Order: sequence, then structure tokens, then C-alpha cells
Amino acid sequence: MTEILNWGLIGGGEGSQIGFAHRIGAELDGKFRFAAGALDLDPTRSRDYGKSLGLQEDRAYGNWKEMLEAESARKDRIDLVTVATPNETHFEISKAFLEKGFHVFCEKPLTTDLEDAKTLVKTARELNRVNAVNFGYSGYPLVRQMRAAIQRGELGKIRVVFAEFAGGFFADAADADNPRVRWRFDPKQAGVSAVTADAGIHALHMACFVTGQRVSSLSADFANFVEGRVLEDDSMVSFRMDGGTVGRLWTSGLAVGRAHGLRIQVFGEKGGFRWEQEQPNQLHWTPLGEPTRILERGAEGLQPEAIRASRITVGHAEGMPLAFANLYRDLGDRIQALKEGRVPDPMSTEHPSFEDGFHTLDFVHAAVKSAREGSRWVEI
Repeated sequence: MTEILNWGLIGGGEGSQIGFAHRIGAELDGKFRFAAGALDLDPTRSRDYGKSLGLQEDRAYGNWKEMLEAESARKDRIDLVTVATPNETHFEISKAFLEKGFHVFCEKPLTTDLEDAKTLVKTARELNRVNAVNFGYSGYPLVRQMRAAIQRGELGKIRVVFAEFAGGFFADAADADNPRVRWRFDPKQAGVSAVTADAGIHALHMACFVTGQRVSSLSADFANFVEGRVLEDDSMVSFRMDGGTVGRLWTSGLAVGRAHGLRIQVFGEKGGFRWEQEQPNQLHWTPLGEPTRILERGAEGLQPEAIRASRITVGHAEGMPLAFANLYRDLGDRIQALKEGRVPDPMSTEHPSFEDGFHTLDFVHAAVKSAREGSRWVEI
């Protein structure tokens, strides 16, 4: 019988949407047990909330350093830690846990500094630690359908990819002092970019994920519309990929009327795909010269990767926590295989890695440079 792995969470405290999604996703398949946590910046709230979620008193920690020291000394220590803290803390926490032998799942962006991201990639590789960045939308079944179909040549050579993450979530200037918004435009906390690094990299990663290509050069145009913001609240980036595909990435917090706004379109020589995160159960597939057809999640005839990622029968809604669960299942499969000295299921190795996190951060820094220099094309 395969053992249940112990899992720990840092951040994602009471009221956090992302913390809830991680807890649901981690435990859904019975691969992980929520065993330890440091869930809030305030030590008392952190311990109290951890205990309210069922953590043992001695494993509901006041802060991540306390958690690292205690878990490192336990025989039943956690196998995987998820880092869901503010962006500027990702590097220090992830590196510390890697160096103590833990596998790490980090929220995006991997870091705010490019050299720090490179260090995490190198550290995880040298220590042979399973690692991932939470580009959680790559766990949706029909996103994996797109990737698998493209890998198997159904679209032929990919010519164009258009990715968007544009909503109205930062359009209200009255939110200037809202702490949930303010930090995203503060360079000390967010780094060199706001909406592009916060939301756009999800769409960028999806473009790379489904096409199997990386960005090689780009030209960016950043805009600031809400008074007082140092960082951009709208951006358009044109890019070229290493497989010959050209792409466009539109990211905006000003698109009033769009609720979430994550969409991808892929156009190849044999046909095209269109998918939107707000209607995740349908994938529009148009073969060249034929009418558009709608592929339904959970229906017969999909690629094995999409079938594996589907949790419930066709026609029922399936959302973000289950997409997260697919990433946790991938990580659980890999960690269990590593502990048992066997090769993991190949389909479990497609989750976003630190290398993917580094590439998206490389993209962001190049886009910032391009925008500052009049949209000059910049090599990555």
C-alpha cells in the first residue's frame, strides 16, 4: 500500500481564497495529509487558525522559521511544503526548505528577482527535490487536451498564439488604499511589474504549456492609467517563440465588465483552439475548412491526458480547486516514485516547474526593459 505523504502550508490564512484552494487540492486524492502549517503573519492567529483546521497543537506553527526547525527534526516530517506567502518572501522560504531536504510547491511568481529564481532552479536540481510553481490553470482537463493534441500534431505547425488575462479587478481608483490592491503596485512588494507579473504570467505560461515552446524575444508596451501607480495596470506584449510561433499577450486590470478574463487562442496550419477559464468545460476546436465543434470535458474521444485530469462526469461543472488537485496529484506521484525508487507516470511530470517559473520571470524582466526603452525588441 502506498503511504500517504505529509503536506505543510505556509501562508493561505483565514479568508484566503488561495489557501482554501490549496487545502482542497492537496487532500482530494488521498495522496497528501495536511500535517503542518504556518498560516498567518501574526503568530497567535497562525496557531489558532491551524488548530481550527485540525492541525495538532505542536504542528500549528507561529511562523515559517519555527515550522522549518521543528519539521526538520521530526521522523514524520512533511514531504512537501507549499509556499503561499507574499511575493517578496518566496525566495527565502523556498530556498530554506529545499536546503533542508523538503520538496517545494511555490505560488507564482517564483521570486521577484531573476537571479534568485535562477538560484532556486539550481538548488532544486542539485538536491534532486521535486519542485513546482502554481500555474494552477494548467491543471484544467481541456488545457491538457490542447497540449496533448498539439504534441500529437493535430494542429500541424503552430503559427499564432494569443493569450489574455484581462479583467476589471484594478479599474477602480478608489481602491488605491485597499491593502489587497495596494501591494500589487508597490515595487518593494511586487517587484518590477504589477499586472504582467501578477496575472499575465498565468496566460504566458499557458501559451508556453500548450505549444511546448518558450519565448525567445519580445516587444512590450506598458501603461499606467490610475493616478499614483508606479507599476503598470495594462500591458501588451508581442513575442516570438523558439519553435517559430508568434504570440501576443494582453494583460489588464482595467477591462471593466470582464470578470476573470483568462483566455487562450492557438492557431495552427491545420486548425485552431479557443478556451476560456470562465467556461472551462468547453474547448472550441476548428479544423481547417470545417465547422467549429465543441469538445466537452469528460466526454469520449479526448486525449488520455485530458481524461486523466477529469474528475466528474460530463455535463457537471468542474473548477479551480480540482485543477489545483491535478497538480498535487502530479507532485504526489513524483514524490512517491522518488521514495520508492521507481519511474513516475510520464503524465505526472508535466506540471509547471521552477524552470517554468524562471522563464516567466525572465519574460517579465525583459518586458519591463522593452517598455522602458520604447518597446524595443529584447532577446530572452
